[in-house]
Amino acid sequence: MTDVAVAAHVSLKTVSRVVNGEPGVSPATSDRVNAAIAALGYQRNALARALRPGQVSHTLGLVIGDVANPFYSAIARGVEEAVRGRSLLVIAGSSDEDPERERTLVQLLCERRVDGLLVVPAADDHRYLLPEVRVGTPIVFLDRPPGHVDADTILLDNVGGARAAVEHLLGRGHRRIGVIGDAPQIYTAVERLRGYRDALAAHGIPFDEDLVRLGSHDATTAEAAARELLALPSPPSALFTANNRITTGALRATWGGRRPVALVGFDDLELAELLPVPVTVVAYDAAELGRRGAELLCRRLDGYDGPAERQVLRTQLVTRGSGELAA
Repeated sequence: MTDVAVAAHVSLKTVSRVVNGEPGVSPATSDRVNAAIAALGYQRNALARALRPGQVSHTLGLVIGDVANPFYSAIARGVEEAVRGRSLLVIAGSSDEDPERERTLVQLLCERRVDGLLVVPAADDHRYLLPEVRVGTPIVFLDRPPGHVDADTILLDNVGGARAAVEHLLGRGHRRIGVIGDAPQIYTAVERLRGYRDALAAHGIPFDEDLVRLGSHDATTAEAAARELLALPSPPSALFTANNRITTGALRATWGGRRPVALVGFDDLELAELLPVPVTVVAYDAAELGRRGAELLCRRLDGYDGPAERQVLRTQLVTRGSGELAA
């Protein structure tokens, strides 16, 4: 707020009047203040919060990828469980992996004066949140780290989980292992591909680009990617699928095939153990991501001002049958 006042050559009180729509400010001065706000990148709601210290809304904002995805709905459930005893209302929205949509949702939540934010980021640059950080809004990032902002983050062990999955297939004699992942700009897709490569390198197996299919964001595109891999002149004998929706698509592609294809998926999925060949997965408690994030956010709301924390949740390989098919 002080920066805006200096840039506009006005008093703090004048900034307050403009932000809060109070009378007594000439149109020219108001325009100058608004121009300074825009030039400095401040959000009007952030300024308003700075001018009205101590006010709370008893609400938290949650931005996730897609509420229809069980992974994200589990995160939302974990957040709600963690804050239920604190009389906090959680307002959630889906970014659909669109950075602009993420920013719009965050700004809308801030305009409603939420007390804190939990974000599964789609963007890779979060400097637009600096005004909120400056006025003390606590922010926790879930599943993926923020870009260009130092903030609390709760992650999964993506590299370790993916490496365990691929090493499990290698242990069954597979040497040509296809991998199907999400869009290459998504942090978790990159990390899981790194785990895949690390496992191959540890066993002296060259990385083969022909066995990699990135860019699958739903079951339909994953099914097409799996069919492409299986149609290669030298097809893979096993698949590593990098999230639950991709696993679903790969199962459709391999269902009823003449040659069995081993498969290990990252993320558990409903009824996986009831399929004719139960699905081996890299599992974890998605709700725990939400719980831990919300608990850390509440600590910040209670006054904790320690350095930004980075917590990593462990994963475990759950063997059921699909990953145990020999080459």
